[in-house]
Amino acid sequence: MVNFEGDIQNAYDDVRNDKSQTNWLLLTYPTDKDTLALSGTGTGGLAEFTDKLKDDQAAFGYLRIVVGNDELSQRAKFVLVSWCGKEVKVMRKAKLSVHISDVKNIVKAFAVEIAASAKEDLREAEVKKLLQKAMGANYDRQTSQY
Repeated sequence: MVNFEGDIQNAYDDVRNDKSQTNWLLLTYPTDKDTLALSGTGTGGLAEFTDKLKDDQAAFGYLRIVVGNDELSQRAKFVLVSWCGKEVKVMRKAKLSVHISDVKNIVKAFAVEIAASAKEDLREAEVKKLLQKAMGANYDRQTSQY
């Protein structure tokens, strides 16, 4: 079981609040112990969030991203990210799959879950495609005529 430090619940609520500019949070392990701490929040979206990730770090992130099939169907959708950089120690890697269930006890609402080990796994266009698929009907697609 993972322990939590910091004001994670308030940060989560802030990301979920459409009236707030905050659109991401990052949880990291500040020590080798099984404790996750709020290490940052921000307003710069996926690009800013991705810049905070390190190759020797295991972390969890939560993001609010506005997507839609057209300008009239723009909605906020949420993404849960499990980050395991390429240089993370073996024992920490092994515990991530167990700790994700504890994280989901706090981070309950999300449309897409992404396991990433390289920043390329979090390209904005690809993440938005995943979110659009999760939204259901896509009226932007071209249909074939009979």
